[in-house]
Amino acid sequence: MHRHFILFKPYGYLSQFIYELKRKKKLLGELHDFPEGTMAIGRLDEDSEGLLFLTTDGNMSELVRSKKVEKEYYVQVDGVITPEAIQQLQNGVEIGLHGGKYKTKHCKAFLVTEIPDFGARAKKIRDERHGPTSWASITVREGKFRQVRKMTAAVGFPTLRLVRVRIGNVYLQNLKAGEVREVSDFQLENESI
Repeated sequence: MHRHFILFKPYGYLSQFIYELKRKKKLLGELHDFPEGTMAIGRLDEDSEGLLFLTTDGNMSELVRSKKVEKEYYVQVDGVITPEAIQQLQNGVEIGLHGGKYKTKHCKAFLVTEIPDFGARAKKIRDERHGPTSWASITVREGKFRQVRKMTAAVGFPTLRLVRVRIGNVYLQNLKAGEVREVSDFQLENESI
C-alpha cells in the first residue's frame, strides 16, 4: 500500500533525500520520518518554498508533473509590479534555457493585494529601506528550470521570495514551513489519483 504526503518545503532545503556532493545540504528526510522509498514529485529549488508532494508510488510522478496539472506560485518581487508586467507574464515571455531562448506558454498572473502570511523565512529578505516589494500570483502548467524566477526577471521585477501555494486542486492552506501531512491521495483536477 502506497503512502502519500504533502509538505511545506522550507527555504534552504533540497527537494531530495540523498545528496552525493561534499557540501552539507539540508534534505527532506530531516523534516519527517518518511517510509523507505519515499520520493518528491517535482522539485522546488533550494531557495524556493511551499507545497511539495511526496509519495512511495513512482507512477504518480508523471501524472503530477504533466502539463494537465496547474502549479500556482506566490512571488514576492523587487519593486511594485505593474499591470503591463502582469500582462506580459500572462502572454508568455522569453527566458534563457539550456543556453538558448525559450518563450513561456500563456499563463495566469495577477497582482496579490493582501500580503500573504507565510511566516518569516529562514534567511531574511532585504528590508524595505532598499525599496518597495510586491506580490504576484503566477500559475503555470509547465515547469522549466527556475522558470518563474526567470519570468519575473524578464519583465523587470526580480524574484525575492517564491512560494508554491497550489498543485492542481491541492492548496498549501494552513501548513507551516517544515510541516508534513499524510494524505490518502492527491486530489488533482477533481479526480483522486
